[in-house]
Amino acid sequence: MAPGIATLDISAPVMGRVDTVHLALLWDDQDVVLVDTGFPRQLDSLQEEIKRCGVPIERLNRIVLTHQDIDHIGNLPDLLKRISTPIEVLAHPDEKPYIEGERRLIRFTDEAIASIDRMPSQVPESFKQGLKALMLNPPSAPVDRTISGGETLPWCGEIDVIDTPGHTPGHIGLYHKPSRTLIAGDSLTVVDGDLRGPDPVSTLDMPTALASLRRLLELEIDTVVCYHGGVFKGPIHDRLSSIIQA
Repeated sequence: MAPGIATLDISAPVMGRVDTVHLALLWDDQDVVLVDTGFPRQLDSLQEEIKRCGVPIERLNRIVLTHQDIDHIGNLPDLLKRISTPIEVLAHPDEKPYIEGERRLIRFTDEAIASIDRMPSQVPESFKQGLKALMLNPPSAPVDRTISGGETLPWCGEIDVIDTPGHTPGHIGLYHKPSRTLIAGDSLTVVDGDLRGPDPVSTLDMPTALASLRRLLELEIDTVVCYHGGVFKGPIHDRLSSIIQA
C-alpha cells in the first residue's frame, strides 16, 4: 500500500469458522480516518492493527462507515467510548437510522432471528442465545454527518465518496486520490486472488449493485481494498468490465 494508507486485518470466529475482514486506515499530519470498524468485541485487535501502522489510536478523528452491516459497525460504540477526543462519524443517510439504532439492522428480520432456534442441536445453546441477543440489540452510535456520493472529503490528500447502492440501499465506497486506491466495502470481493463482484448471497439488490460498479470505471484505480478478500492489484478495469457484463 502507498504511504498514509493501510489495511487492518481483523479476524473473528463466525458460525464455527474464522472470518477475516479488511478495514482501511488513512492518515496524514492532520487527520486519521478509519473506514468501517469490524466485528463486535474486536476492539483490542483493531487497536493493535492501528498501532502496527505506527498511528496512535488517540489520533483517530474520523470514522466513515460504508454501510450498516454488523461486521462493519460492530466496534463503533466501543471505539467512541475508548477514545476521549472527538471523533466525527460519517455514513449515507439511508444507513443512518440503522446505525443509530432507530431501526433494526436490515438483515436482522423476524425470520432471521426465529431461524436461530432452528439451528442444529450441536450448536451450543449459549451461542444461540448470544447471537439472538446481538441481533435484537446490536451496537449503535450517532452518525454526525451524512454523505451520499459526489462529495470530496478534504482529508489525507482528498477522498472522493462514491455512491454504490445494492449490497445495502446506502452502501458507499471511497476513492483515495493520492494513492489511486478504491476502498470498495462490500461492493466488490476478492476470491482466490481474483477480483469478483459483490457476494450474491448477502447482496440485497444484485442488479443495482452491478449497475453501481459502472461508476468505478470512471476512476483511475491502481489498488482495490475489498472488505472481504483484501487487496487486489492487477487489470482492475478489465475485471470490472467483466463483472458488470456477466
